[in-house]
This record gives sequence, structure tokens and C-alpha cells, in this order.
Amino acid sequence: MNIEELRDHCLAKPGVTEGFPFGEDTLVFKVGGKIFLITGLDQGDRFNVKCDPELAVELRERYTEIQPGYHMNKKMWNTVFMTGSLTRKQLLDMIDHSYDLIVKSLSKKIRYEITGVSE
Repeated sequence: MNIEELRDHCLAKPGVTEGFPFGEDTLVFKVGGKIFLITGLDQGDRFNVKCDPELAVELRERYTEIQPGYHMNKKMWNTVFMTGSLTRKQLLDMIDHSYDLIVKSLSKKIRYEITGVSE
């Protein structure tokens, strides 16, 4: 997967915005005003995503391409390298998991505005 495919996947999700709050080399994707993915444009071969803390440790132990989140809370963020043996589906699943975690953390009102689902 490359940076354009990553960007397309993120932007296809409801309520997602992109921006450069940390400088022109760091692309950030948010939903409901909260970050769910960060990637550096200068390298373009990795991204940071939020993850359930237990799953984050499990994934790091299983795959060398998954490391504790660079410049992030290491308990809940992973840095994922797209240049290893992880499949496209595995990469997309991690992005989707991060997005879902953030959506679940939003207020009911904002979550409804984004998803149309009241639960």
C-alpha cells in the first residue's frame, strides 16, 4: 500500500478531515476533531494509528513492522510500516480499528452526525 491508497481509504470514511497541524510534512486524519491516523510525507512508508492497548502489544509481539507509536502514547498508538510482510487487508484493518475507536469515543451527538447511528 502506498500513501495515496492510504489517503483514499481514510477520506472515504464518514466525517474524516485531513490537515497539516504539525507542519507541511505530517499529514493528519481526524474524525470528529480527533486524530485517528498520522503519517509523514517525507518517508511515506509508515503511519501511526490508535489501537486497543492489549491488541497493540499483541500486534507488536507478532509483527516486526508494528512498533510502539513514534512520538505518541506508546500504550495506545502503534507505528505501522507498510514495507514489510503485512497484507493490504491487515493494514486497512488497523486503520479501520483506529477510526472505530475514535468514533466510539465521540459524544453521542457528534457520533450520530457522522454515522447516522444513535448508539
